[in-house]
Amino acid sequence: QVYLTESGGGSVQAGGSLQLSCSISGDTASTYCMAWFRQVPGQEREGVAALYIGGGGQYYADSVKGRVTMSRGAKNTVVLQMKSLKPEDTGTYYCAQGSSYGCYSGSWRSGGGFRMDYWGEGIPVTISS
Repeated sequence: QVYLTESGGGSVQAGGSLQLSCSISGDTASTYCMAWFRQVPGQEREGVAALYIGGGGQYYADSVKGRVTMSRGAKNTVVLQMKSLKPEDTGTYYCAQGSSYGCYSGSWRSGGGFRMDYWGEGIPVTISS
């Protein structure tokens, strides 16, 4: 079992920056895929970024490329740094973990994240214009 806890959400104005963190605990493998998703009510969950832990590789949705960086933070955390934020970045952000296959196959984003096995509870992010 893996437990994920998001932190760092909030409200910022368009053009601003925000950093989200995901704390990971429990039984993790040596390699796995960590990802951030976001969801707006009435829409499918969208994959934002992924990081292949133990294997290298960062993956980003086209909508956030150049504005978002996902990295490993302090022990057992991953960080999502977001800049030049837009109102369309608003949503509830979820941290998720799945097998490494999801990352290196590129399927981590498919179907709203169906390949991810564990999810955090989500944290709201609001970008005002």
